[in-house]
Amino acid sequence: MLSSRSVSRGTRSTSREVRSLAIRPLSRRARSTARAPRLAAGAALVAAAALTLTACGGSNDAGQPVAQVSASATSAAVSLDQPFAKPNLTLTDSDGTSYDFAKQTAGKPTLLYFGYTHCPDVCPTTMSDIAEAKRSLPKAEQAQVQVVFVSTDPTRDTPQRLKAWLGAQDPSFIGLTGDFTTVQAAARRLGVAVEKPVRQKDGSYAVTHGAEVFAFSPKDDKAHFLYTSGVSVSDYEQGLKALVKGGVPS
Repeated sequence: MLSSRSVSRGTRSTSREVRSLAIRPLSRRARSTARAPRLAAGAALVAAAALTLTACGGSNDAGQPVAQVSASATSAAVSLDQPFAKPNLTLTDSDGTSYDFAKQTAGKPTLLYFGYTHCPDVCPTTMSDIAEAKRSLPKAEQAQVQVVFVSTDPTRDTPQRLKAWLGAQDPSFIGLTGDFTTVQAAARRLGVAVEKPVRQKDGSYAVTHGAEVFAFSPKDDKAHFLYTSGVSVSDYEQGLKALVKGGVPS
């Protein structure tokens, strides 16, 4: 498996690739050479934890995004031999009401992402791409899909801010905010690294979080595949079409 780490400072960026865990392809896609890797059951949790780590700053931050991805540069969906169950997570939604993630998304095709609204690149790009992919589905299927964004910067991400920020992407997207320890514990159960936001000397913030998007099946409420950063809209389209039927992209 290739681990791609990109580091940008201001407007400059560099990237490098290093060897990491081995993967075996699920299948060859018809329209590209991209392979969907399947993780060995024994290594699934470890691999998921290392898949993507992004340290983002606000728009005026000196320290900028750091993304680490363990997958081949051309991979899309990562299929999990050992599916992840939905975490028990109750937070406040963008309408200011209590939201039980596992209960309120039960039996529904669901995408889950941990991020924050002041993120300058990875988070808005991910949510925008998902929104565009969702719009490609038939109206009936669009209504089934739940997209849940959990803030890793809950102090600044109020329900009102989440509602406005997500509403610009897709008004149906659900934003959750609340106690950071609760968020971090839920993320860790999925093998996602989330660190408490750190305020810098210049007043800016550094927020480190994994950039995986988990796809939970409506059949058993488990994530049988996920996406890392850098996935295309067409990849999300393929994934959503499979997800609403309880399957995985081929």
